[in-house]
Amino acid sequence: MICPKTLLREIFGFDEFRPGQRDIVDAVSDGENVLAIMPTGGGKSLCFQLPALMRGGLTVVISPLIALMRDQVRGLQAAGVAAGALTSGNTQEETDAVFSDLNAGKLRLLYLAPERLASSAMQSALRRYNVTSLAVDEAHCVSQWGHDFRPDYLRIGELRRSLGVPLAAFTATADEETRQEITERLFDGAAPRAFLHGFDRPNIHLSFAAKDNPRHQIMEFANQRKGQSGIVYCGTRAKTETLSKALKEAGHSTCYYHGGMNAEYRRVVENRFAVEDGLIVVATVAFGMGVDKPDIRWVAHADLPKSIESYYQEIGRAGRDGGPAETLTLYGADDIRLRRTQIDEGLAPVERKSADHGRLNALLGLAEALECRRRTLLGYFGESNVECKHCDLCETPPETFDGTESVRKALSAILRTNQYFGAGHLIDILLGNETDKTRSHGHETLPTFGVGKDLSRVKWQAVFRQMMGYDLVRPDSARNGALCMTEHALPILRNQQRITLRMDTIKAAKSGSRVKMLVSEEDAPLLSALKAKRRGLAETAGVPAYIVFNDKTLIDMAQRRPTNLDEMAVINGVGAKKLESYGDIFLEVINGEVERVHPNRRKLAGDKDGVLYDLLLEAQSELSRGLTGLDKPLSCSASLLAKISKRKPRSLNEISQILGEQKTERFGAAFLDVLVQVH
Repeated sequence: MICPKTLLREIFGFDEFRPGQRDIVDAVSDGENVLAIMPTGGGKSLCFQLPALMRGGLTVVISPLIALMRDQVRGLQAAGVAAGALTSGNTQEETDAVFSDLNAGKLRLLYLAPERLASSAMQSALRRYNVTSLAVDEAHCVSQWGHDFRPDYLRIGELRRSLGVPLAAFTATADEETRQEITERLFDGAAPRAFLHGFDRPNIHLSFAAKDNPRHQIMEFANQRKGQSGIVYCGTRAKTETLSKALKEAGHSTCYYHGGMNAEYRRVVENRFAVEDGLIVVATVAFGMGVDKPDIRWVAHADLPKSIESYYQEIGRAGRDGGPAETLTLYGADDIRLRRTQIDEGLAPVERKSADHGRLNALLGLAEALECRRRTLLGYFGESNVECKHCDLCETPPETFDGTESVRKALSAILRTNQYFGAGHLIDILLGNETDKTRSHGHETLPTFGVGKDLSRVKWQAVFRQMMGYDLVRPDSARNGALCMTEHALPILRNQQRITLRMDTIKAAKSGSRVKMLVSEEDAPLLSALKAKRRGLAETAGVPAYIVFNDKTLIDMAQRRPTNLDEMAVINGVGAKKLESYGDIFLEVINGEVERVHPNRRKLAGDKDGVLYDLLLEAQSELSRGLTGLDKPLSCSASLLAKISKRKPRSLNEISQILGEQKTERFGAAFLDVLVQVH
């Protein structure tokens, strides 16, 4: 076998391995199954490329990152290594050339997009091509509980078994839970040789800032780094275009990138970014997956990322050459609301949504951290004893105060309302605001009503945000976004533990401009849950979502919160057919459960005859054993009650024609009284 150091020098041009690389290279080249956790920029690709040249045969590299695969194939070919890629970004000529080289036995590395594994023809072809090993990049994508799940990754374990070859899995972002899932899905639960080389990127400066004229903040950050290559991540496609235009007008070399652009233009942007110095790309997270440019000097987030894993991966695109790099992440209340909504409107099960809310809480904890961001970030991944002095909080520690009393007031309000309400209503209780909602629930009589008048509404919102950052409370998707306490809150509620909050965040809290919402803050989680249910029904039926119910109908449901079919029937857009098809389903989303009624009663839902039916049923119940309560039980069928509701007989003789003599004798007079009262 060729000496790895010789190949390192002759093929890749390096004199020495980076820390940790040599051990992984040796394990992979020896044919061991390997799981390697290495920081972005730590040199993962060399750990499977070099063994591929040492072992001979074909190494198949599975990666979701088209840009990365193209970059690595170009780099390998330039170094004289026979490599190719099969991705959706290929031209037909490129694909034909790859298969020609495969059939001729020329390729040493084949990069493969995971969706290719769905083809049985592709799997059969791989069995003919002398595959000697598999490498999986971004292995965390196999985790259904992770931040970037790819269903096609679930086929990789089966491919490993069918080929009977060793597999090396690599990722930069995997907590303990995700690592266990990788082991189960890729290695059938048999523990691979594991390498955990840490997550620290000490060359990257970390900083966060609350949004305060965010466009100006991004512009100022970019202006101070003019001429340096950078990435600005935005939450929406429209923002990428407007912010790119503003940067260009300020004299920057810039372009935008998002998933709505055609593939050819996206490729142009990727190529420009790879070769141009000082270019800024303003993009959604669709950009950067696999960008291998080493000299990106800064990454800014104009909007809050969706999790710590996403944040770590995105900032990790800066400073891959080991040189100094800087980051800035902006966050605000609207960001958090958007991320919560995205979680609640997803189709994941409730326990997954709870975990995602927990991950977002962890990111808020990083944004609202009291000390060293690097220590907070790496602590999330299980690392401790971290040295930093290279983040905004180490340079300028924030002003803090003992927030125990305020937090206990908030937790008490949550507990006394049975953990069934969102922050908006809880803040009304703390401020002593009498609203229709507080009065209808009797919450103006609670001991906590009005105990928080020392803080304004926006300052209480800042307190609740920091409580989420400490993971003291989480929105409960099963209760339409109601805040529920976690086990971390109990010692504080019992006055067994103190808690420190950031005063600068509280002081800076202000109303500012807010995104116009379709419904109130309190109704927003329910609207998200209704949309999630609609989406699931529409996907199952293979129809557009609006065919089930349009947005206006769901908004009406969220605001009026019907409790039964009669109330549901008068919701805008709910006709008889849709009430029959979807009434119970959406009532269950709104109320957690639904009263089951007889089909004959369902047909009267929303009609005055339905009210009459209920009154007749009540009268029948009182007389089921006669006036004395000692007679033999007797009742009318649902269809008979429905007939009386529809026909509205005006005499005992007309009732007898429907019920017969025996039932008329028992119920006739009472039914006539009901009919007279209603009409």
